[in-house]
Amino acid sequence: MNRRKLLLLMGGAVAAARELRAQQKAMPVIGFLSSGAPGAFAAAVAGFRQGLGETSYVEGQNVTIEYRWAEGRYDRLPSLAADLVTRKVDLIVTIGGTPPALAAKNATATIPIVFGVGDAVELGLIASLARPGGILTGVSVLGGELTPKRFELLSELVPQAKVIALLVNPNNAAAQQTMQKGQEAARAKQVQLHVLQASSEGEIDTAFATLVELHAGALVVGGDPLFDTRGELLVALAARHAVPAIYPAREFVAAGGLISYGASLTGTWRQVGIYAGKILKGAKPADLPVQQPTRFELVVNLKTAKALGLTVPPSILARADEVIE
Repeated sequence: MNRRKLLLLMGGAVAAARELRAQQKAMPVIGFLSSGAPGAFAAAVAGFRQGLGETSYVEGQNVTIEYRWAEGRYDRLPSLAADLVTRKVDLIVTIGGTPPALAAKNATATIPIVFGVGDAVELGLIASLARPGGILTGVSVLGGELTPKRFELLSELVPQAKVIALLVNPNNAAAQQTMQKGQEAARAKQVQLHVLQASSEGEIDTAFATLVELHAGALVVGGDPLFDTRGELLVALAARHAVPAIYPAREFVAAGGLISYGASLTGTWRQVGIYAGKILKGAKPADLPVQQPTRFELVVNLKTAKALGLTVPPSILARADEVIE
């Protein structure tokens, strides 16, 4: 090969390398901040990626995602959020309720944030659903607001339960609303309510021991990422103590829980993915109204009901979106 051809080839290789570096630099980066753990949120991540795909973004091809998992330790969220801000991500997506959304909001005043939380207005994240304003938007998943419905379903399934326990994580800002709604529902149903608090795996064990001491006839599990990541433990403890329990998502029932009622996690995070894609394409969070779920899933596990000696009323079976046998 003569010198001229060699120089041309080398020049072409340098140009190609520059072009590749430019493409890599131009690839947007999403910071993914979660209060939970990868395994427990696999379905949510799949839904998020599906939504991104609907806006023509595919991870590893034209968008990069930096994942940060607190694994139930909310005290880690501020530093994880600060790390994403330092890395100059183009967008932050928060998954796992209120704590990561608040951590992201406190960490930046300029990077757009897309969340999935309970009542986003009451929690002070946005001004209104229609006009969120600022840098935040997403999906308001109606967490604590669904507590009365869960009480209703549990009372219908276990009418003999006159003492009901409610499990919440006190470190979650949404816990206060869940407790308030639980107390209102208990008064309406004329049952005695005991609020149990757990912010760690050890405290979950303690809560169940207390539940037995109180002779609680049923349990409402509040929505919380810690409980999501310890779903199998909660289900196992409920089975060990023979306590009928209602959970916030179908994943608990698939793991052997009795019954669940809540928004479809896959559908919720699909919408978050769509919003993330729109913002990467230039949309402003302030112009994207906060969405609310339109589909709620009622899931029942007949095998678990039988093990607890319960007969599921036809009224619940008729309304169930899924019955696990």
